This record gives sequence, structure tokens and C-alpha cells, in this order.
Amino acid sequence: MEVLGLPEPVVRLMSFASIFVILAAVELLAPRLERDEMRGALKSRRWITNLAMVVLSSVALRIIFPAAAVGFAIWAESNGLGLLPMAGMPLWLAGLIAFVVLDFAVWLEHVVSHKWPLLWRIHRMHHADTGFDLTTALRFHPLEIVLSMLWKAAIIIALGAPPAAVLVFEIVLNGAAMFNHANIKLPKTIDALLRLVIVTPDMHRIHHSSDPRETDTNYGFNLALWDRLFSTYTQTPRLGETGLEIGLREWRDERPARLGWALALPFRYPPSKRADEAIDQ
Repeated sequence: MEVLGLPEPVVRLMSFASIFVILAAVELLAPRLERDEMRGALKSRRWITNLAMVVLSSVALRIIFPAAAVGFAIWAESNGLGLLPMAGMPLWLAGLIAFVVLDFAVWLEHVVSHKWPLLWRIHRMHHADTGFDLTTALRFHPLEIVLSMLWKAAIIIALGAPPAAVLVFEIVLNGAAMFNHANIKLPKTIDALLRLVIVTPDMHRIHHSSDPRETDTNYGFNLALWDRLFSTYTQTPRLGETGLEIGLREWRDERPARLGWALALPFRYPPSKRADEAIDQ
């Protein structure tokens, strides 16, 4: 698939690089949190690990799924598969429905990755980061990225999602994740207005709290609708916006910043207790 004469992977890479550079600059100019793990040598180690993780995940995806999500959409379209084409609706409406359903599917996948111990073993590597900035959005284990692609592929094929809508969704998925993980300070009024529609950094940072009761909320990555609809929304953290502890209570040292340690985490330690178990104790 080409967009303005450019291959789809190039379009996605250009979008990623543009958003990354802009948010990195804003983080430097207006950081929300200023902590040791988010500056200096430890920040550098975190960034190297988190950026290396996205490179490894991208390589794994391209090896296993050469055409990625858009490729599945093109394949479904060429074979006349999916509920949306069968319904005979206009392309714009099919694209809008596909975008919203995919957004919900990713939200649901995120919830399940916290509830199912086997998936939590993998996903917790994302939460083990003791810092919180736009590179945290890239810190997903290659296993999780591959499993996520399988889930999205199933949804895309079942829907018969238009390839253009899938491309837009994938760009938004990546950009929104970097935005709501960014260490940036938004004015309260702007944050309050934005989070009526989309997930903001202050909203999603609560999900990275070391308090299990807060980690079990604010799962959204783009649309803020789902957490409110399913009663998993938290307005403010118990320790305040700048006081909350980020990461997992099991690992409060520099180990999460090491690439080898992060890659081995799903295989090395047993899952931590679920949020409801921790509350009961």
C-alpha cells in the first residue's frame, strides 16, 4: 500500500519520527516530573533500553508478519472478507466504525493483559519502567507485540476493515501512546477538556502507579470513553500528580533500565499479586 507515492512502512516511520521529535522537545521545555530516573545517566540507560525494545519488536513483527496490520486489511479486502463489506456501508462509515472497534479491541487487550497471569508476565515489563516519558510508550516486549498483532489481525479480518482506516489507526495508536506517556505538563484546563475525549499524560500516568488499585484503572491509549464506560477511570492519584510512585513495587532499583533484564523478565520471576489480592491484604 502506498500513500502519496510512499510505501506504508515509510509513512509510518516518518509519522513516528515526527511525533517523537516534537514530544521529546516538549519534554525538555516543560517536563511534568523531574526525578533522578528521568534525567542524567539513568535516563540515558532507560532510553537506550526502551528504544532498543521498539527496534527488536519491529524486526520481530516484520519477520513474522511482513505486511503487518495493513497487510491483513488488504488481504481481507481482496478476498471479500469481513462484516463491514457485507453490510454494504459507505467507505467513510466503514472506516470510522473500524477505527472505533479497533480502539476498543486494544483497550480490551490491555485489560486482559493485566487480568490473565500469563499475559501479565509479559506485559509487566512495560510497567517495570521506573520513569515515565515518551520512550515508555515504546517499551513493550517483542512477545507482547507479536501477540497484539495476532489479536488486531483477527479483528481486522472479522470486520473487513478498510486498509486506509487501519493505516490511520496504526499511526494514531503509535502517536497517542507516545503522547499519553510523555513527561509533559499540560495546563489543567486543557487537560480537563482533552481527557473528555482522549487520554492525556496525567490520566495515563496514574495507570503506571505502583499502587495496584491505580494500576488497575485508566487502561485507555487513545479514546477516553472506554474507562468511563466500564468504570475503570481514576481522576487523580492518591499521592497527587507529582507525588505518585511510578513502576512496580518489586523492582525499585536500576535493573528495569537494563535491556537484558527487561527481555528476560517474563521468564525470570513469578507474576506479582493481582490488584484485588493486594487490596485485601
